[in-house]
Amino acid sequence: MTKFLTIEPTGKWSEREKNVFRFFFLFFIIQALPLSVDLFKVVFGINWLRISYGDIFNITRLSAKFIPGADSFINWIIAAVLAVIGSVIWSRFKFKDQDYSILYYWLRVIVRYRLAIGILGYGFIKFFPLQAPFPSISNLNTSYGDFNDWKIFSMSLGIVPNYESFLGSIEIVAGLLLFFRKTATIGALIILVFTGNVFISNLAYEGGEYVYSIYLLSFALFVLSFDALRIYNLVSLEQPTEPNKFKPELTGRQRTIRLVVKTLVVFFFVFLYGFKTYSGYKHDPYQFPNTPGLAKASGIYNVSEFKINNKELPYSATDSVRWKDVVFEKWATISIRSNRPVIVDAVNYEQVFKKDEDRDYELIGSAGRHYYSYNTDTLNHVLFLADKNPHYKGEKLVLKYSRPDTATIILTGINQQKDSVYVVLNKLDKKYPLSMGRRRVLKL
Repeated sequence: MTKFLTIEPTGKWSEREKNVFRFFFLFFIIQALPLSVDLFKVVFGINWLRISYGDIFNITRLSAKFIPGADSFINWIIAAVLAVIGSVIWSRFKFKDQDYSILYYWLRVIVRYRLAIGILGYGFIKFFPLQAPFPSISNLNTSYGDFNDWKIFSMSLGIVPNYESFLGSIEIVAGLLLFFRKTATIGALIILVFTGNVFISNLAYEGGEYVYSIYLLSFALFVLSFDALRIYNLVSLEQPTEPNKFKPELTGRQRTIRLVVKTLVVFFFVFLYGFKTYSGYKHDPYQFPNTPGLAKASGIYNVSEFKINNKELPYSATDSVRWKDVVFEKWATISIRSNRPVIVDAVNYEQVFKKDEDRDYELIGSAGRHYYSYNTDTLNHVLFLADKNPHYKGEKLVLKYSRPDTATIILTGINQQKDSVYVVLNKLDKKYPLSMGRRRVLKL
């Protein structure tokens, strides 16, 4: 007679198991719920009639956060303390004798749904390569040593959009598997391998998502633990193993509620989010500003002549005042390279901003250039520049421009030091092999 290994959650729980379960039940519930200081800012900042993919992404990122700012393990400590206090209170009341097998079932449902939502949040912005976009012209003309580790990693992913989409598809598949009880373990196993690699990458490249990576990994471990012993006995010990088929009996109304909730979650975080992300990829990528720049000016320009207070400064690699080159992006950003030091904006965790002035991916993790957003007065031919780096907040330039020919721009006006400047820019016909592809012939 063949014997099957079976682990029935309906068995009797020891008092020790109940105590441990109470803590983890409360800890994971606290972590899964959007108990964040950013909750009201996110929820009330959304136009629910015209919701964007950025709004949905921000919702997927909501987790237990009691301290403003980036994710921190201090929030975990606070959650653990609250779970300890709650479990002690729980053990002293009559509802301590609830059916723990049913509580365990529903906790696993909540955890796998929260994990699915979190992994889908990142999956779609990778599948439609938004998270790591192709480097800007300014980035392509910045010295390798002027980037921090995180920016190098991000741009290395951005130059291979098909690979980025492949990574996103893995996350999407894993998230979809988590929505179904019978395939949740497979989804959790994929996430452990995939997000474990993301966690190591964050540590290696000084990324800012390592706390959130551990957050998702802890949820995946919890989901996987349900079948871990069965998998070990089946795969390692090669013993016949029976699956755990425990499932609470639901009434007609309960089954309807379950189906409605599941349908709404899948529709919102899969179909709607996927459609909105695709639309954003086509029309409004979130890493770079969307406002068009000066017409037909995009490119890199050599500074052939530079005067300050009517005094001409010859080219010098060490001069902190004279500009070396200037980049006009397709969007309303100008970057200026000089020997003037740059305090690097090192924010390196994922943020999706709607306003152009908040979109700072192009300058984050980059030295060597000062980045300016600008408004254009096309009637009077005036550019109003404002430094995008928060370390130089309030730094502004007002420059008049003239274009004697299609390859020349002349700037005159006042710089951030209130000195008068005169700059002649000559456009360089520079080719970028990365954007041409491997099979295009590059003529030097």
